[in-house]
Order: sequence, then C-alpha cells, then structure tokens
Amino acid sequence: MRGVGGGAGRAARVAMAGGEQRGAPGGPERVALKKEIGLVSACAIIIGNIIGSGIFISPKGVLEHTGSVGLALIIWVLGGGVSALGSLCYAELGVTIPKSGGDYSYVTEIFGGLAGFLLLWSAVLIMYPTSLAVIALTFSNYVLQPVFPNCIPPYNASRILSMVCLLLLTWVNSSSVRWATRIQDIFTAGKLLALALIIIVGFIQIFKGNYEELTPSNAFNFWMTPSVGHLALAFLQGSFAFSGWNFLNYVTEELVDPRRNLPRAIFISIPLVTFVYTFTNIAYFTAMSPQELLSSNAVAVTFGEKLLGYFSWVMPVSVALSTFGGINGYLFTSSRLCFSGAREGHLPSLLAMIHVKHCTPIPALLVCCLATLIIMLVGDTYTLINYVSFINYLCYGVTIIGLIVLRWKKPKIFRPIKLILRAGRLWHWTHYHFNWSASVFPRSLLEK
Repeated sequence: MRGVGGGAGRAARVAMAGGEQRGAPGGPERVALKKEIGLVSACAIIIGNIIGSGIFISPKGVLEHTGSVGLALIIWVLGGGVSALGSLCYAELGVTIPKSGGDYSYVTEIFGGLAGFLLLWSAVLIMYPTSLAVIALTFSNYVLQPVFPNCIPPYNASRILSMVCLLLLTWVNSSSVRWATRIQDIFTAGKLLALALIIIVGFIQIFKGNYEELTPSNAFNFWMTPSVGHLALAFLQGSFAFSGWNFLNYVTEELVDPRRNLPRAIFISIPLVTFVYTFTNIAYFTAMSPQELLSSNAVAVTFGEKLLGYFSWVMPVSVALSTFGGINGYLFTSSRLCFSGAREGHLPSLLAMIHVKHCTPIPALLVCCLATLIIMLVGDTYTLINYVSFINYLCYGVTIIGLIVLRWKKPKIFRPIKLILRAGRLWHWTHYHFNWSASVFPRSLLEK
C-alpha cells in the first residue's frame, strides 16, 4: 500500500483509478488521478447505478402506498422529473467545482469542514452501506426465487448469498479498476436489454388488448384513500429506484473533459431511465392485477412466469445480472467518497491509501464492504429503503441549498453551465415537503 504526501494537516493524496505517477523533474513522484472515463462509460456509471434493484422491488412499495395503478404511474413520472431537476443542479456544481467526492466535496467547499464532515460520516456509515445491502439482498432473492418458487427464500440462504456476492465484487474492485469498469459497462447493457424485453412484451400485450388495468376507470379505481403520509412514502419508495443519478459527480477527476462530458452524460441518462421505468411499470400491469403485484415476492419473476412460458427463467437471471452490476457500481463510487474524505482529513488517512501495483483503494473498499455486511443483518428490505431514501434526500437538499449559496457568495466564478435558480428552489421545495410528510407520518402509524 502506498500513500502520498499532500500538504500541511491533510491526509495522503492518492489515485483512485489507474494511478498515474508524475512529479517535478528530480523531485519525488506522486500518484495522481488518471482520466479514463469517457462519455459512454460515464453514461454507464449513471445508468448502472440508477438501474439496480429499485425497478424490481419499488413497484410493490409504490403501489402499496398510492392505492391505485394510475397514481402509482404518476409517482414514477414525478420521480423521474424531480431526479432530472436534481441532476441539472449537480451538473452545474460538478463543472463549477470539478472535484471527485460529489455531495461531500461541494458541501465542504461551500459550507466548510464541519458540514462536510457530518455529511461524509452519514454517507459512509448509513447511506451507501444501506443501499448496497438492499441491492445485494434483492440479488439473492431473485437468484433463490426459482429454487423456492412458492415461498420467500430462507433468511440465512439469502444473507449468505448476498455476502458472497459482495465479497466477490470487493475483490474485483480491489484487483483492477479496468475490470470494475468493464463489468459496469457490460452489466449496464445487460440490464437495459432485460428491461427492454419487459417493455416489448408489455407493448405486445397492449396491442393484443390486454390493458384493462390501464384504462382510466380501472387505473384510478382506489382500493384505499391515500393520505399525505402514504404519498410521501410512495415517493420515497420510487425515489429509491432513481437513487444514483448523482454518482458520476463522485468521479469527476477521472472524467475525460468533465466540463463537457458530465452534463452530456446526465442529459442522456436521466430521460432514458425515466422512460424505461415508466414503461416497465406499464408492462407489469398488462400482465398482473394490482393484487397479484402486491402479493408477489419477485415482481419480474411473476411477470415472466405469466407471459414468457419456457423462457421465464430469463427474468430472474436478468434481474440477478442487473443487481450484480448495481452492487459493483455502488462499491466503485462509495470507495471514492472515502478517498475524498480521507484526502480532506475527515476520515483516517489509511483510507487514502492505494495498492502500489493495482492502484486501487483497497482500505476504502474494505470499509464499505464491512459496513454493508453489518447492515445486511439488520432490518427488512422495505424498511431499509424508507430509511435510506429519507437520509439521501436530506443530503441532496443540503447540497442544492449549497448551489444557491454559492451563487450568492461567488457570483462571478466561472460556470460553464448556469441553471435557472427556480429549478433548484423547486427541487428543494418538493423534497422538503415529501420528507417532512414522511417524518410526520411514520410507517408504523400508516400501517394501523
């Protein structure tokens, strides 16, 4: 392992991906960041991190709290729109403050070290390990579902398989950045093909006239009247499926021409994911009634069993591949957040170390893996989703307030992209009200 001197009172500077050694002639060499992520890989990072487990587990949570098919679809479109607004805010921050570390780097730069320290520890101990745990558990549930077709997979079997998957990908990310990015590219393409299959089969069902649940009279036939708290929880469930839209900002220093490729990747990826999510949910309702969807342990598997016949095995395999790529993407980016925190002295300097030969942040990866293994043993999937979504969007809100503050503190700083401030205020207003509603109406009260 190797660290690199970086300045008074700061932890060692290290490279995260494909370290490149350089220094002044005759002076000591230092490890610097190597720009290896182009536009295609940038889009793969965003899409690969967003499309993980959410689209395969959140439809049940959204439908449960909205009480109708039509309102559930509106929540999905709203989630995509709000994510697009947030990504535009992050695009401006990313090109104005071109540092790796995402939210943490921006909050530290704008509000100072204390705010950055608090956000960093929330992310390292809660946000990313919880998200990784949810994705890993979804992976194991879908892999085991064909083995236990008539019941929920056993607790121990699900946890053990999740842990094996997490440990395997931690080893891959520790061994080679190139392997990790290739896995991300390949599995992103695979998960898009799986969702494309669902959408195509859904359209075939519509052309055959099987869209009874989507007609206005049935779509807005409420079997319960949703309260404000129910809608807030539905939004948090849907928002979990969109989480990851800001992850490219964590590797800004590794982007080729970030001031050009960061916004381009965001503008390509977010509308594509919103389209795919909305039409995937429409496809689900061409094959299943709301009651069937709510009673399903694995929505995509039930969809495949009803429509694909002998090829129903494609669905659990596709979801497993999708979530496998999602785990890889979360490990890749969350370890970079640990790097940025250690670089600023907010985490132990050990986490700012890389392997001399592989140029990978092994200590940071091990910390992310260990925290995820611990959280994996606590709580069920849907409870974890509610908690992590709430904390995620509180942190996003602080970051977007930072965008407004930065406009006031440094009005003349060079901004390659300048967002209309109304968009930032609209994003913040939306998430403030949904998070407030979710906190005032906790899940335990809503279920009574």
